[in-house]
Amino acid sequence: MANHKSAQKRIRSNETKRLRNKYQHKSARNAVRKLRTLSDKKEATDLLPSIAAMLDKLAKNNVIHKNKAANLKSGLQIAINKL
Repeated sequence: MANHKSAQKRIRSNETKRLRNKYQHKSARNAVRKLRTLSDKKEATDLLPSIAAMLDKLAKNNVIHKNKAANLKSGLQIAINKL
């Protein structure tokens, strides 16, 4: 166990951040999955900006890599165009 107050606080804050990152990452994955299963082009087009913003925010906060966010957004746009 950590001996310093600052180390104990770091352990607590790391756990909090880990749980928040895990929740946000899982939410984004579920949103992407939901968008890929849609068959209505209009509905998918309306949903894309919010999911793209979610991915951009995750990339900005280093939850996912910026290139991964770009690849996901590109793939989603291609999937929507095929509808």
